[in-house]
Amino acid sequence: QVQLVESGGGSVQAGDSLRLSCAASGDRFNGYTMGWFRQAPGKEREFVGLIFWNSQDTYYADSVKGRFMVTRNYFENTVYLQMNDLKAEDTAVYYCAARRGVGYVVQGAQYDFWGQGTQVFVSS
Repeated sequence: QVQLVESGGGSVQAGDSLRLSCAASGDRFNGYTMGWFRQAPGKEREFVGLIFWNSQDTYYADSVKGRFMVTRNYFENTVYLQMNDLKAEDTAVYYCAARRGVGYVVQGAQYDFWGQGTQVFVSS
């Protein structure tokens, strides 16, 4: 009964910051990998970043490294994507995903659960 619900998307200007939230329920998520993906119009879904639920170790795509940060709140069962210095090319629908198992997995097809996404639009 794992459920993921994203929130926090919206329209911002280039250079602004935005924090997305992923409310996770249905499990304690020990041993899970929590990932963030995004999909822009006309593009394939791409990996953004991930975090291991238990250890909080993280991994990021090169395109967002240094600008984005994935965190999680154990007591709130929430995963966050902090996005700084947003660029127009960051415009996309952002999805939270969960995978049973700990690993640096960047292929969305290998994740078991998905949220419905939240839209981020960055204008210049």
